[in-house]
Amino acid sequence: MKFSGIYAITDDALLPAEQLLHKVELALRAGIALLQYRSKTATRESKQHIASELALLCASYQVPLLINDDPQLALESGAQGVHLGQSDGDIKATRKLLGSDAIIGVTCHASLEKAQIAEAVGADYVAFGRFFPSSTKPEAPPAELTLLGEAKQKLTLPIVAIGGINPENGASAIAAGADMLAVIHSLFGESDVSANAARLVSLFRNNQ
Repeated sequence: MKFSGIYAITDDALLPAEQLLHKVELALRAGIALLQYRSKTATRESKQHIASELALLCASYQVPLLINDDPQLALESGAQGVHLGQSDGDIKATRKLLGSDAIIGVTCHASLEKAQIAEAVGADYVAFGRFFPSSTKPEAPPAELTLLGEAKQKLTLPIVAIGGINPENGASAIAAGADMLAVIHSLFGESDVSANAARLVSLFRNNQ
């Protein structure tokens, strides 16, 4: 896939199970490029069901689905890959489980060194942040936008920016070097998901 555009991430508090598929489809229709299913509260059985439904939905829009922190669930649900935190699994073991075509992304916070390690062992993209105050992870360590430019010079991997990104500040992250913008609250935290997604997606159209 081409790593460019809006990278949507689900959130249990913003997307109750009965609303999740509908609101995700609104975002897909608006042109998001990648979706990550992230649930910290659902049961294993519920996650399996939702992830499988999301995999089918995303496939119909030709948008890859990644699973947060759970390679086994990615394998079982038919997702295209997984996103790993720094303490959530080994990239090489995940690659062995999911295969050469799987997408494996890694959270690197504000560390270029961690990103270089992730690249060396086979990650497909790295995510830096938070760059702005975040509703989802207010305690996350801050990163400076200049990190994106430094990463562009030293990495060959696509770069994802995350943390408090919205239509007002997203262009600055793209200009600094982000290939994708990961969003949660600015997409799913307001009532009109279609309008939110359209505004976010337009950031990339305006920067082409």
